[in-house]
Amino acid sequence: MSALAAVLLGMLQGLTEFLPVSSSGHLVIAEQLLGVPASGLTFEVMVHIGTLAAVLVAFWPDVAALLRRPWQRLTGLLVLGTVPAALAGVFLEPLVERAFQSLATVGLGLLATGVLLVLGETASRRAWWGKKADGITALDAVLVGVMQAIAILPGISRSGSTIAGGLLRGLDREYAARFSFLLSIPAILGAAALEGWDVVRAGVGGALAVPYLLGSVTAALFGYLAITLVMAVVREGRLTWFAYYCWGLGALVLGSQLLR
Repeated sequence: MSALAAVLLGMLQGLTEFLPVSSSGHLVIAEQLLGVPASGLTFEVMVHIGTLAAVLVAFWPDVAALLRRPWQRLTGLLVLGTVPAALAGVFLEPLVERAFQSLATVGLGLLATGVLLVLGETASRRAWWGKKADGITALDAVLVGVMQAIAILPGISRSGSTIAGGLLRGLDREYAARFSFLLSIPAILGAAALEGWDVVRAGVGGALAVPYLLGSVTAALFGYLAITLVMAVVREGRLTWFAYYCWGLGALVLGSQLLR
């Protein structure tokens, strides 16, 4: 992998990991529709580390508070929110693998993501109150976690579905986004851990170390930029901007399949 390819792929991963547009959907489109070769397991782990660094930096006060007092209410809520995705990853793996081979699934997933964003935005505008840290319930956390579990399908945005899920449950705009990003930490850690052992066994060649490092750093920088942008968009009630993008891209993907 060249240094330029690593930077471009790191940029794509960093942006789409946190923007509500589905990183997995863009990956499938890049590989199948645009003919971009798969980046490889080691590179995937490295960019996951980069995006993890981005969310840790962006929400360091929250993370530091959890590290100082790990046995607190928010920890339990994050655990509850993580369980549905973990179960889906274990029991639905064959289905998910088949979904990653289908561009039609990606197109439908992008259309669904757009619908979720509009529904969440509409709910937040009609709500006269918004639950924050002290108001979120165990049921809220589980249902947001279910949205995260659905997002293991390509085309369904993890950040988009979880933020929309929080808004539909009456969470405050900013806290819905904050809880979504905090919930991404165990998800990213889990993905990196599952792939990490294979990477350790395979090793990283010296010629590839620099591109992999560039990809990781680029993913971190653009991931932080994406988080900042999403937080601003959510505060201003502009999630529908991303819905239009998802609908447009989803329609193009489905159209390309019909023409074939």
